[in-house]
Amino acid sequence: MIDAATDSDERLRRLEAVTDAALSHLDVDELLAELLDRVFELLRVDTAVILLLDPHARQLVATAAKGLDDHFKPGVRVPVGRGFAGRIARDRRPLIVDDIAAESDTSPLVRGGGVRSLLGVPIFGGGELAGVLHVGSTAPRAFSADDVRLLEMVADRASVGTHTRAGSVDRDTALALQRSLLPTALAQVSGVEMAARYLPGHDSGVGGDWYDVFTLPSGLLGVVVGDVSGHGLQSAVVMGRLRSALRAYALVCADPADALVHLDAKVHHFETGNLATVLYAMIPPERDTIHVSIAGHPQPVLVGPDGRVELLPAPTDVPLGMGRPTTSRRTTVVDFAPGALLVCYTDGLIERRREAIDVGLDRLRATVWPGHPDEVCTALMLAVGEERPSDDTALLAIRRLGPPAPPEPDVVLDGAFDRAGVATLRRRVADAADRHGLAGEASDDFVAAVNEVMTNAIRHGGGSGMLRLLVTDGRLVCEVRDHGAGFPAGDFLARRERPTPSSTGGMGLWIAQQTSYALRIESGPAGTLVRITAAG
Repeated sequence: MIDAATDSDERLRRLEAVTDAALSHLDVDELLAELLDRVFELLRVDTAVILLLDPHARQLVATAAKGLDDHFKPGVRVPVGRGFAGRIARDRRPLIVDDIAAESDTSPLVRGGGVRSLLGVPIFGGGELAGVLHVGSTAPRAFSADDVRLLEMVADRASVGTHTRAGSVDRDTALALQRSLLPTALAQVSGVEMAARYLPGHDSGVGGDWYDVFTLPSGLLGVVVGDVSGHGLQSAVVMGRLRSALRAYALVCADPADALVHLDAKVHHFETGNLATVLYAMIPPERDTIHVSIAGHPQPVLVGPDGRVELLPAPTDVPLGMGRPTTSRRTTVVDFAPGALLVCYTDGLIERRREAIDVGLDRLRATVWPGHPDEVCTALMLAVGEERPSDDTALLAIRRLGPPAPPEPDVVLDGAFDRAGVATLRRRVADAADRHGLAGEASDDFVAAVNEVMTNAIRHGGGSGMLRLLVTDGRLVCEVRDHGAGFPAGDFLARRERPTPSSTGGMGLWIAQQTSYALRIESGPAGTLVRITAAG
């Protein structure tokens, strides 16, 4: 016959082997079911029940059972402090009932299956109550201290599963919360087109990254990209509160920096211990400028209509929640040209393991172009690669609509002239015409027109003038300015007339008109500007 000590040691050895290895590959539901099977085998009981704590309701929720058959209904709730399981949760210590005949608890979880004797222990997770595990015997039985030890070991193993389940619920809840706060579709806004992406981090799960776009009663467009430190449900909850608060501050703050000052005060007072980086920009109804304030956030990228890529030249202030609340934050105003693209993002887009941050920034700059925002966002997500970032990524791209501004003309020649310098300047104009590719007659006509206008400027404009030679839309253009105001040029433009010898009082401008592709004269109190466009 095997003595009691040997039998107990054998049961402990078998239970340790199970809890250390065989159950590690199971998911939570499979783990709890397998633990109840092992309890039946090791303690030779007839019923076993696991109830998990709902901390908000202060109730135990029936989650898994064995031996109760039709008496068990998942989801049944037991208040903490009520009945057999409730007393274990309240007192946080094991409880043995040798005969339940005197018990007032009529719950099927306790009396189901004709149970006579009961043993229950609390389940702890991270030092906090997580639930209750209890077993029952249909025959009268005096559960021993060894039985209590065995059941406590099973409860410890169950706590790992409950912790895993809680973490999974937290991640699912955080993801649901985060996605409920992110716009499902960006609204159609006049003057711009937009696209956005959100990518959860691979390792750390859901966090506090977000983007937001909203219009204000004034017609201003609010643009926000932010990142709350940390990961999981708590960061997502803080993110939701900051998002709502910033929307409220945007209604009463005409300056992005002021709104972030208020948001910083909120973090320090109501979200103590949390840090957040935020970029907040306002784009006026004309959509021609961007007013931006940055609180510790990565600088956005601005892509010009010509394809030039640069980090937005805006200073970065400290993150929200760092140090003491500050009343000094800065707003920068930059031009937002038609066809330009603004790309805002969180650091998950550019950060990689074992890679310098500059590498990610270079990859970003090499990928963007002033194209449709949705296409740019797709390209940036592809640039992330198959290896997803270790942090969440929020991405927002906004392009200003409208024709791009005409390119600045290329200045070929810029200089002053007087009577003595006309000949030299005329030769330089001729050289420039040849380099531009004007044919012989077209070049001669252009030089003759410029010569006549310079001579006219010396005669009627005070003896000197300024000449600029430039290329506009592929054509060679000469601008001659003097300080005279003796020609009725403004009338010519208003009536769309060409200058004639009789209307100008001389042959110079008439000859210039005959030898040029186009002639424009602007005259006023400050002087006269003659603009000559070469033929060809």
